[in-house]
Amino acid sequence: MAKSDLVKALIQSHFEEDRDRFNTLALQIAAQEARLGHTNVATDIKGLIDRNRTARKKNPITLPGFEDLLVPIIKSRKLSELVAASELKNRLGRILLEHRQRDTLQRHGLPFRRKILLAGPPGTGKTMTASVISTELGLPLYLVQMDRIVQKYMGETNAKLRQVFDIIREHEGVYFFDEFDAIGGERSKENDVGEMRRVVNAFLQFLENDNSDSFIVAATNNLQLLDGALFRRFDDVLIYHLPTKEEARQLLTNTLGTFLGKLKIKELPEGIKLLSQADLSQASQETIKDAILSGEQVVDLNILLKHIEDKIAFQQRLNR
Repeated sequence: MAKSDLVKALIQSHFEEDRDRFNTLALQIAAQEARLGHTNVATDIKGLIDRNRTARKKNPITLPGFEDLLVPIIKSRKLSELVAASELKNRLGRILLEHRQRDTLQRHGLPFRRKILLAGPPGTGKTMTASVISTELGLPLYLVQMDRIVQKYMGETNAKLRQVFDIIREHEGVYFFDEFDAIGGERSKENDVGEMRRVVNAFLQFLENDNSDSFIVAATNNLQLLDGALFRRFDDVLIYHLPTKEEARQLLTNTLGTFLGKLKIKELPEGIKLLSQADLSQASQETIKDAILSGEQVVDLNILLKHIEDKIAFQQRLNR
C-alpha cells in the first residue's frame, strides 16, 4: 500500500475508533520508514504505540452496559510478592513467559497458556494470582460477578455467559471467575437439574471456542465439585495449599515490612499451619495498627503472636 493510502486509511480508522486497525496501519508506516533508513522515526512510532497500549492495559475501564457482570479491579501485585510453593511460582512464571513470547510461539503454530484454573482453600493466594498476571503483563483485571451470571432461569444464565465471552473476545484483559464451581459443577450429579447441565455444557463450549488474547482465570475452593471435563479445557491447573511454617514466616516478614525494623521472626506456634495467607496478612495488619495507635514505629512481636494465636484458636473451633 502506498504511503498516501496508508495515511488516509490511518485517518479513517481513527474516526471509526478502530484501534486495532489504527495500530496495524501505524506499524506499517513505521516499517516503511525503517526500510527508507528513517530508523529514528520508525522507533518513535513504535514507541508511541507501545506506550498507548500499556497505558490502556494498566487502567481497567468500566465496560458500558456490562457493569452488572464485570467489575474492574485496580490492584498492583508483583510475582515477587506472592508467597507460595516454589513449584507453583515457577509454573506461574512459565505462564507469564509464554505470554511475553506469544508471538514467537504463534509463529511456530503453538498456543500460549491463557486459560488457567486455580484451586485451593480460601485465602491461599488465588485472587492475588489474578492480580499478579494482570500487573506483570500490563493487562486490565476484571472480576466476573458469578452471582449476577447465575440466574433463577438457566436460559438467562446461558445468555449472560455468552455476553461475558463476547466481552472477553473484544476487550483484551484478565477475566477472573471466582467461586467458579457455581457454574462448573459436576454434570453427573443425581440431584442436578437438566437445565444446569446444559449451562455447564454451554460454558465448556464457550471456553473451548474462545480464541481471544485475553486471560481466563477461574478459581474454586473445592476442586472435587468441578466437572471433570473442565480440566482438559484449561491450559493449566494450579493447586494452592496453606503455607508451610517457613512460608508463613516469609509472608509475615513481607507484610510487616519496615514496621519489623531489625527484629527477626523466629519461633512460630505449630498451629500456624492451620492459617491461610489471608489470615497471616490480617494478623500482620492488626499488629501494625496496634503499633501505630501506640505511637511506635516498630511492632511488638508478642502482640503479633497474640493475633496469630487468636486466629489459630478460631480455626481450631471451625475444624471441630
